[in-house]
Amino acid sequence: MTTQKFKITGMTCAACSSAVERVTRKMEGVSESNVNLTTALLTITYDEDKVTPEAIIKKVDRAGFGAELFVEKTKKEKKEEDGTSEEAVKKTKRRLITNIILSVPLLYICFGHMLPITLPLPAFMDMHKAPLTFALVQMVLTVVVLINGRQFYVVGFKSLFKGHPNMDSLVALGTGSAFLYSFVMTLSIPNNPTSVHNLYYESAAVVVTLVMLGKYMEGRSKNKTSEAIRKLMELAPDTAIVLRDGEQIEVPVEQVAINERILIKPGSRIPLDGVVVEGATSVDESMLTGESIPVEKVTNDEVFGGSVNYQGAVTVRVTHVGSDTTLSKIVKMMEDAQGKKAPISKLADTVAGYFVPVVMVIALLAAMIWAIVLPEVQIAFILTIFVSVLVIACPCALGLATPTAIMVGTGLGANHGILIKSGEALEISHKVNAVVLDKTGTITEGKPAVTRIVSHEIFENELLQIAASCEQVSEHPLGQAIVNDAKEKGLELLKVSKFQSITGQGIEATIEGKTYYIGNKKLCVEQGINFEEYEQEAMEIANQGQTPMFVGCDGKVIGIVCVADTLKETSAAAIRKIKGLGIEVYMLTGDNKLTANYIGEKVGVDHVIAEVLPNEKASVVEELQKEGKCVMMVGDGINDAPALVQANVGVAIGSGSDIALDSGDVVLMKSDLNDVYKAIKLSKATIRNIKQNLFWAFFYNACGIPLAAGVLYPINGMLLSPIIGGFAMSLSSVCVVSNALRLRRCKLNSEPISK
Repeated sequence: MTTQKFKITGMTCAACSSAVERVTRKMEGVSESNVNLTTALLTITYDEDKVTPEAIIKKVDRAGFGAELFVEKTKKEKKEEDGTSEEAVKKTKRRLITNIILSVPLLYICFGHMLPITLPLPAFMDMHKAPLTFALVQMVLTVVVLINGRQFYVVGFKSLFKGHPNMDSLVALGTGSAFLYSFVMTLSIPNNPTSVHNLYYESAAVVVTLVMLGKYMEGRSKNKTSEAIRKLMELAPDTAIVLRDGEQIEVPVEQVAINERILIKPGSRIPLDGVVVEGATSVDESMLTGESIPVEKVTNDEVFGGSVNYQGAVTVRVTHVGSDTTLSKIVKMMEDAQGKKAPISKLADTVAGYFVPVVMVIALLAAMIWAIVLPEVQIAFILTIFVSVLVIACPCALGLATPTAIMVGTGLGANHGILIKSGEALEISHKVNAVVLDKTGTITEGKPAVTRIVSHEIFENELLQIAASCEQVSEHPLGQAIVNDAKEKGLELLKVSKFQSITGQGIEATIEGKTYYIGNKKLCVEQGINFEEYEQEAMEIANQGQTPMFVGCDGKVIGIVCVADTLKETSAAAIRKIKGLGIEVYMLTGDNKLTANYIGEKVGVDHVIAEVLPNEKASVVEELQKEGKCVMMVGDGINDAPALVQANVGVAIGSGSDIALDSGDVVLMKSDLNDVYKAIKLSKATIRNIKQNLFWAFFYNACGIPLAAGVLYPINGMLLSPIIGGFAMSLSSVCVVSNALRLRRCKLNSEPISK
């Protein structure tokens, strides 16, 4: 069996992707076929003895879509592709703005007389004095709007004729019918001025404009996804300093071979994975592990491409190049995760697949039946029946049901600092039954801070003053945390006459003739400093997930400064609220088990998973999904990006990296876990609202279509005119919009009843 990817063109909605899946799955030899609408990729597994790529392409072409073999692109090609996508979105935006500008006066011309305060139309456009001009102005405005939205008609009718109707078909059929009927009425105005009351131009224009708005938002969201991968790829430098024949030569990373030695200077990014063979330093691996505290590196320690070298020049022997580097694998995982089918709702498109042909059949049957039963009736009667059915079934309410609720819901979320990047994310969130939280920067503050000072010899502030004075010239994050704490307490820093950084251990500094050592246990052993008096307390501190910094002088330890990544004040309460919704909460971290278990117990999570790398984070999410869970992943680091994409809903903390923000479906601007609870509650309220909207949309159709078909005509001579059909259609839209606006009163802060 062979698995291949194909790039599909011409898809606009879930009905399209379902059609591609349906026709390819019917092919003999195909065992699996999945289409991802966001990436427009078909991933298909087939028997190469029975199926060829050419046959697959022809099958997709016959279904009304384009297909070609997917080829991995280079970094440069991906940038060019991003530029093309951005230009397409900009073009859609320009057309959308034009349509809005034209639709507003069109609505005023049609309904302005119903407003409390109206501006009279010019005499040459007066509906009663100049009905033909009144109609022609509307027609011209509508024609421009429809030309701007011509893609709906091209794709919609093509899909319809190929036997795979979609939402574009629904829009094209409904708005096209409204426009054609209005056009016929416009032609009849010279002979029958009352026809001016039978115009539905504004319905066609406004529906097309609203659908274009949705397409524009979808395009922007897709571009953000590709931007996340591009930023991740750019983390690794394009060049490396290679040591060849005793010389330092800067070459492109593509020209570096395995086992070659490269020089990493202080402050630079490491270009490739490797092993330290000379020197010692501390490296920021937050892009990999999410941990803010630098990792000390000495001979034989492994380093990863994309991480930042803090101190000391080191020589590294390259162990992985190209697609084998850790960073490249993260990029690949993100692309694979994006290629997998998202469990989004297909309700509207599924309904559209049946709704369009059913409405057409009803309209044709009604017209034919009346033509047979009453052969003496005029063509106008038959046309009225046919058009009335189509007009009353025009998908205004159906088209508004989901986007209006989503727009109000996302607006409410934005007011609470919750940015929801797509309607799908808002929709899926209500199904979440497992929330996976990254530790660093999500549950905790993400930066080290002084948590405790221990000394049996001197006052705490005096010890802090000494430690901060020694660390004031250090660039190490732990040292900076001590300095910041001293400054916040208003302590004056003493002058340092001598300073030396001892890589992997700590520092040595001289103040007023006294030499102080600040660092870890290894520093005390190497410098012969007695730490027995504080050893037990240091172990207890370490067991609580904190880093003990020994301060030594005159051959003995005089105190300990404890540094740790502190908990956010709201974390425990927020996790309690999330659990109150009946959701399991997991904590996922690259930190050691001891620290992770302590933090997990402190905030009350259900499960703690520690010592995991990025590929393992995504795998953990995938395993939970295989267990049938709908997973929401919350994180802030680059290392969280693959897991954010893999999850059903990825939630990025606002203070996190740009890549995490681009990878997430939801962004919490306030970096507060309470907003995770609010996002889930908002999703539940929005989906409930959407279901109500869909009910009202179909309720009007269920009542109106039989009336439009003339079921009451034999009984009481009642025939539903297109005017009444248009009114019913408008009323259903008003109901849908009014119901969506109720969402603004949803109280997101209220706490659930604990289960």
